[in-house]
Amino acid sequence: MTIELRQVSLRIGAETHIYHTDLALEPGQFNILLGTTLSGKTTLMRLMAGLEKPTTGELWINGENVTGVAVQKRSVAMVYQAFINYPSFTVYDNIASPLKVVGLPRREIDSRVRRFAEMLKLTPMLERLPGELSGGQQQRTALARALVKGAELVLLDEPLANLDYKLREELRDELPRLFADTGATVVYATSEPLEALMLGGYTATLNQGRVVQFGPTSSIYRQPATLEAARVFSDPPINVADIIKQDDTAYLSEAVGWRIPPALSRLPDGQYKIGLRPHHLLPRGDGVKVEGEVQIAEISGSESIVRVSIEGNNWVSEAHGIHPFEYGAKASFFFDPERCMYFDADENLIQT
Repeated sequence: MTIELRQVSLRIGAETHIYHTDLALEPGQFNILLGTTLSGKTTLMRLMAGLEKPTTGELWINGENVTGVAVQKRSVAMVYQAFINYPSFTVYDNIASPLKVVGLPRREIDSRVRRFAEMLKLTPMLERLPGELSGGQQQRTALARALVKGAELVLLDEPLANLDYKLREELRDELPRLFADTGATVVYATSEPLEALMLGGYTATLNQGRVVQFGPTSSIYRQPATLEAARVFSDPPINVADIIKQDDTAYLSEAVGWRIPPALSRLPDGQYKIGLRPHHLLPRGDGVKVEGEVQIAEISGSESIVRVSIEGNNWVSEAHGIHPFEYGAKASFFFDPERCMYFDADENLIQT
């Protein structure tokens, strides 16, 4: 299925929820909407599903303008973060419900339900009610109902957010495989950059109702077109600082400088910005050494996350292992300048 938003916007009263958006999803692929809470992910999905009508613009599916077509007449399925099942229906009947609505023969319904129940490890639970299931089993039931429908467009609105870590990891690995054979175009909303990277496919980064960038997920992560896109695709937040470029050297301060890539040395001298991901700022190593005052130190499992004030900038270091730091103490950190992303005065990425 091809799906394209053409100059779509949504205003409710005086408030703009989605600014003018042009977006053509990749057919038959995983398309990820990545952004923080209130960035517009769910609203875009509701526009695609036909649950919301755009204030301006058009939605085209398979070359047809479907802007005014009711959701019931679209080949679409949606799974929400808060799993929704019919509480008085068994798992079997929950999965079968969209097939019964369209009047498929009983034998075909049974075949499809059992096929997807097996895929999602629900066969032993088919006669149970949703209230007798764990949260993970309920979400699997909701996913099975979306799959069994055979919809050409499947919208998954942070479907794993309420699941425990182990089940979330399992389903995250399974989802691309589950949908690969269906030929469906999948749109998956998440606020987690790591989840987007693990799912792969294509990603649209969103910020405050705007699509910042769209393309192959790994490419957007490695080379975000703008600092705004880099910020969306970084958790903890990307480290940003102003630098002064002079000849072939970038200066973070009078005491901290490094040689810049040859492609940058030809640019006019002056002020630019750098972006450095937290896992590239380390408490040990080689490269450029910077010093600052520790503001917050957190140890999470086998990782140490430190917030530190460096040359007037609030930066974050994310390092493997346990590294003890004390609040207010002076500490040294290191980064490889080749890991830096460079941005011009308009915060567009400078290709190196």
